[in-house]
Amino acid sequence: MLDRILKEYPSQVRLVFKDFPLDFHALARSAHEAARCAGAAGKYWEYHDRLFAAQPAFSRDDLIRYAAELGIAREPFVQCLDSRRFRALIETDIQEGLQAGIRGTPTFFVNGRPLAGAAPYEAFKELIEEALRERTGR
Repeated sequence: MLDRILKEYPSQVRLVFKDFPLDFHALARSAHEAARCAGAAGKYWEYHDRLFAAQPAFSRDDLIRYAAELGIAREPFVQCLDSRRFRALIETDIQEGLQAGIRGTPTFFVNGRPLAGAAPYEAFKELIEEALRERTGR
């Protein structure tokens, strides 16, 4: 659905993804860190999608296997994961999310207006169109 929105509004919409692992998912933070490590190898979105398909199987071995399945070099990935290279960036995202009032995922913002949960395409389109009208004064 996000692909559809980005195609329909190529110059009007910008997607910014922030990490917000929920505390009650014991292995969520390591999964977010692994996705960032995959991103360092140029495979963030592929890895992100793999995690969603595989949840909640987020053991260290699982995370390394997913990287291998996507063709990510093992040693740099493992070093990144084990060093917790992206821990601070994820913590920053969490704090920003809490300050913005986020309590669950997914949560989206369209021009500062929150849209929580698995909303249909039409809900996004309505908020985007409203924001564009406000921007142009029509």
